[in-house]
Amino acid sequence: MRSLRAGLLAWLLGGVVCVGAAGGWVVYRNALAEADTFFDYHLRETALILRDQPVEYLLLPQIPPADASYDFVVQVWSLDGVRVYLSRPHAVLPQITTLGFATVSTSEGRWRVYGVQALTRVIQVAQPMSVREQRAVELALQTLKPFALLLPGLALVIWLAVGHALRPLERVTALVQARRVDAVDPLPDERLPEEVQPLVGALNSLLGRLNAALARERAFMADAAHELRTPLTALHLQLSTLSRASGESERTAAMGQLSEGVARAIRLIEQMLAFARQEPRADSPRAPVALDALAREIVTELVPLADAHGIDLGLPSAQSVTVLGDGEALRTLLRNLVDNAVRYTQRGGRVDVSVSDGGAPGAPRARLTVTDNGPGIPAAERDRVFDRFYRRAGTTPPGSGLGLAIVRAIAQSHGASIALGDAPGGQGLSVTVEFPPASR
Repeated sequence: MRSLRAGLLAWLLGGVVCVGAAGGWVVYRNALAEADTFFDYHLRETALILRDQPVEYLLLPQIPPADASYDFVVQVWSLDGVRVYLSRPHAVLPQITTLGFATVSTSEGRWRVYGVQALTRVIQVAQPMSVREQRAVELALQTLKPFALLLPGLALVIWLAVGHALRPLERVTALVQARRVDAVDPLPDERLPEEVQPLVGALNSLLGRLNAALARERAFMADAAHELRTPLTALHLQLSTLSRASGESERTAAMGQLSEGVARAIRLIEQMLAFARQEPRADSPRAPVALDALAREIVTELVPLADAHGIDLGLPSAQSVTVLGDGEALRTLLRNLVDNAVRYTQRGGRVDVSVSDGGAPGAPRARLTVTDNGPGIPAAERDRVFDRFYRRAGTTPPGSGLGLAIVRAIAQSHGASIALGDAPGGQGLSVTVEFPPASR
């Protein structure tokens, strides 16, 4: 994984180098332009001075060919195109050219030439362009030398600035590393830069959610331990009764009680495992689920149970509705609702499941309703029945008190609302789960 410090240093130092190179190029171009102006002036002045000489042989003593620092080369041409003088005999110079300034290429490189016509001759003064370019480089280096000497200091300042800017992240890292495994209190966010505060805020939000999840887990484990103690104790007592049975009838009765106790314990454990699976599933993958098809599947699955209890279970209304959700979780929700309605409705009762589309703009788009004509739940207790392991006093048959808690956990993870009300006619219970438009 790339280092943030190395990345910042690479970008900052690379930016300084690139800007320095661009600045050096601009300085060089400006120096070259100034050198061109300066040397063009001297080319012209030299040519004009030589034009005013009355006799050609006087040129020789005025041009110092042995002076290595003198880079001007002079040619003198007659008006009929014959060269009559060359100040540097072995140089490959441009041939006669137009009057005025011109830049000419030869086998020895590019030359800057100025030509002027006198009465009987044409005078050319030429200079290699390499001389100007070398002079421009020297001027640019002289200009940039102080800045080049300051580059190490600038690099040191950037290094220190990056280290200072990253120090808050190092402090946060040290705080996280020094924390105990069970420490979920928020991290301090005082004196932190604005760029680091969102990270610490996100960590504190995560710690808060983790603390809430751990608290729910601890509470669930405590409730589960308490709830399991009763059926396990009952099973132990029933085993003792079975071992003391003296006759076949007593043994048969004890076996029946033991079988019922084992069934209740199995159902309690299944409900507890189902609830534990649903708690952390708020972010589970979502897919389109046909709610009407799911309702038909659950009703078909539970018809044998309803027949065993003498309950009329049906699906009188099922519009085609699709919601976005976890198919397994929604199957658990619907199975718990129908199973509760079947188990708590008296023999000869009726349980109806319906699926409808709300249709109104802004209103919930999918509605699932399970209605029975059983004893119902008093309005004062309808909020409490969603608590884990809560059972109304005197309720039969025995249960785990987790069915509606599981239903609420699944509904909340899907952004749905759940409401308990009176069944039509005033007798029984109606449970309605409404899904938001976004679930469509």
